[in-house]
Amino acid sequence: MDPVVIPLLVTVLVVVFLVASSVRIVPQARRYNVERFGRYRRTLQPGLNLVVPVADRINTKLDVREQVYSSDPRPVITEDNLVVNIDTVLYYQITDPRAAAYEVADYLQAIDQLTVTTLRNVIGSMDLEETLTSREEINSRLRAVLDDATGKWGIRVNRVEIKAIDPPHTIKEAMEKQMRAERDKRAAILHAEGERQAKILTAEGTKQKDILEAQGTQQAMILRADGEAKAVELVFQAVHRNNADAKILAYKYLETLPHLANSDNNTFWVIPGELTEAIRTVTTAFGDQSTAGPPRSEHPEHLGEAATAEPGDTSYESRTPELGTGPGVSVSLDAAAAADEAGRQAAAAVNDAKAEAEAAKSPQTPRRGQTPGG
Repeated sequence: MDPVVIPLLVTVLVVVFLVASSVRIVPQARRYNVERFGRYRRTLQPGLNLVVPVADRINTKLDVREQVYSSDPRPVITEDNLVVNIDTVLYYQITDPRAAAYEVADYLQAIDQLTVTTLRNVIGSMDLEETLTSREEINSRLRAVLDDATGKWGIRVNRVEIKAIDPPHTIKEAMEKQMRAERDKRAAILHAEGERQAKILTAEGTKQKDILEAQGTQQAMILRADGEAKAVELVFQAVHRNNADAKILAYKYLETLPHLANSDNNTFWVIPGELTEAIRTVTTAFGDQSTAGPPRSEHPEHLGEAATAEPGDTSYESRTPELGTGPGVSVSLDAAAAADEAGRQAAAAVNDAKAEAEAAKSPQTPRRGQTPGG
């Protein structure tokens, strides 16, 4: 082999190595820190970069995208001396690759320890109840402390969230009992309030019902009274207009008398003393006043006729009404029986009056109990 070719090949290989060593390609969202002879020189940006071979070297490669860091549960003591385990989630981003590489040895460990100490300071001033209900306040205070401390490390804390707060098991049981008692209390209150409202509404409905029924009854009584008043007025006007005499009134009185005992509640019925007078008036109404003479109950001939009647003849006794003549005579009979008795007596009196009227019109007909010759 020619001795000139070997040095040429060595020279080409050295040039290729130097060119390859001087070219650096940085991906997007990455930052490379370059040191020259052990001292920070510059930070390579994404794309094609040239460095000095042998003199420059890549020290750290950093990702500048927003990253998530979840810490392990850490015990924290509250103000009321309860130990709770708290998990946190940290969202951070590297803003200065040089500071992140040279200002702190391990920025993740530093952030973790700073988070724990800050949590103990913040939650140490709160009780358990306030800790469970003040997550937003804890997050904002924790983020403010971390952002201030990590700024010189070239890291920006975008967000801090408390993932979980786990109190002791006994505290959980007590909280469950308290929650159950609170819910039972609210349920009892709502049930009592519902019953109260129901009773109030029922009472108001009953009141309105009674008022409306009373008003309806009042209106019905008023209308009924007006109708009866008008009916009485019309009857009164008809009686006076037609000049009705006492005979017709007495007959209507006898027709109305049986209706006094129509009610089922009547157990005592009083027959007025004017009943005999009404019967006497009806009796004389159908006879001739000039020839008939006094009523049969007072004429001597009728006494004789009753005396001469045959023993088996009970027609006269069945026609004679057995009523008292004193005013206010009371009959302690059943109401319905009394009404029927009064109707039968009135009918008997009317039939007796009609018989007397027919006897007065035909004097040739012999009366009962007398012979044709005598």
